[in-house]
Order: sequence, then structure tokens, then C-alpha cells
Amino acid sequence: MLKAFEFCLPTAAKAVPADPDWIHEVKYDGYRLRVERQGKSVRLITRNGHDWTKRFPWIVQAAPKNREQQFVIEVRLWLLGVDGVSDFTRCIRASTTTRCSSKCAGCELRTML
Repeated sequence: MLKAFEFCLPTAAKAVPADPDWIHEVKYDGYRLRVERQGKSVRLITRNGHDWTKRFPWIVQAAPKNREQQFVIEVRLWLLGVDGVSDFTRCIRASTTTRCSSKCAGCELRTML
């Protein structure tokens, strides 16, 4: 597949930078995954190098919708509770079953599609 690379890891800060060119985002609790596509082959790899391709088939099915035949995209997989707050416990439960669907999980795939 493609060469390995480091995941982008967040760093804690006491205040949001005041520079207008600085971009920040809300951090949801969930899993970081790397979506790797090489032609028709798609894999989901965790930060620790585990292959989770079979755990989230709906992400694998979405990857070929990107017109690029080869790419690596770092994504965050998260689930929201009824209160609208990310729920890591639900995310853990979803990752242990292959029955998860796009209806139960949120994933930042906006850059893919």
C-alpha cells in the first residue's frame, strides 16, 4: 500500500491564538483512522497500525466515490449522544461490531466526497 506517515496529533493550549490566519476546530472524542486507497483497494488503519477495514464497511464503500485513485486521508470517527456531545463509549461499541452503518456514526469525510 502507501508509505506510512504520522497522524496529526492535537496539542493542548490555554487560549485560542489571536492570529486571523489560525484555524481551529471542535475536538470530538472518537477514533482517528487513516483511509488508504490504492485503485480499488481501500483500507482503514488506526493510529496503532490495526486494520479496521471490516469494522466500518460504509467508510470503505464511500472512499471510491472520490475521483482520486490513490490517496491517504486522516479522518476522525465519532458518535454523538442524544445530548449532542460526542460519546466515546458508543464509539467503542460501534467499533466492536461489523453491523455499524452510516446512520450510527459520524465521520469527517467531507474532504473525500
